Amino acid sequence: MVDPSLKANWPRHSAWASILTESPPDAARPVGVNAIAREGLGVASVLAQRVGEAALSALVKTRYGLELPTTPRAVRNAAHAFVWAGPGQWLLVAEQRESFVELSELAAVSDQSDARAALRLSGPHVRDMLAKGCMIDLHPAAFPSGAAAMTSIAHIGVHLWRVDEQPRDGDPAFDVLIARSMAASFWSWASASAAEYGCRVTISP
Repeated sequence: MVDPSLKANWPRHSAWASILTESPPDAARPVGVNAIAREGLGVASVLAQRVGEAALSALVKTRYGLELPTTPRAVRNAAHAFVWAGPGQWLLVAEQRESFVELSELAAVSDQSDARAALRLSGPHVRDMLAKGCMIDLHPAAFPSGAAAMTSIAHIGVHLWRVDEQPRDGDPAFDVLIARSMAASFWSWASASAAEYGCRVTISP
């Protein structure tokens, strides 16, 4: 057990601090991708007990009002998302950090909040940018709103899901979750990929 006297009150820093940068202004290149750093999220991996998935699903329905997805999908409400991560496994993403202790009686729950970096990517050319490094088909017929995948982008492991519920033509939105240690590498690739496609990247607060 850690001695409480040894704990330091270190301030939290964004995983994207000094990493996210907009493309330089260029009238010849339109804005094609917008990025939002998803800060302050609570993230946990949830692994159901071998014979407890039905009970866990019922608890999630009661507690969060969501049906646990059994296929590669994400289900969301205003405060929480459950993203499929394999048979009997999910990623729980909360808009604010909180305790998920009520799930621990029916599942192995591991807090990942400080280990992950999250972005929301949108815009008319976001799919084109991602396609340069993504190994899966992101066409809306193959990856509609709510679809989710554990895959790699530019050889970086990612958890990716589409979040636009009423997408505009050609303007989808994706949430991307990666290991915090890979944030700089991912953004270096993403900004270069957008530039290669001939569009600029903007950053929203």
